Amino acid sequence: MTKVTVCIGSSCHLKGSRQVVEQMQYLIKRDGLSEQIELSGAFCMGKCNSDGVSIMVNEAYYAVKPDTIQGFFDDVVLNVHA
Repeated sequence: MTKVTVCIGSSCHLKGSRQVVEQMQYLIKRDGLSEQIELSGAFCMGKCNSDGVSIMVNEAYYAVKPDTIQGFFDDVVLNVHA
């Protein structure tokens, strides 16, 4: 199982974490991966940065923006899951 955790702390919330979570939920469902990918939220993950919303896939940290989540999902999440 691939675990995806999105920061929903105040800093990431201001950068669009709600939209990131909603888009991730849609992409996981669209691709029929609800049983293989666990999506969760966490308050401050201690990786605040100016590049976007902090997100962790298994043990690796990334920063995404709502408008880059599709590419991130295709390039990172699906490759880690494969």
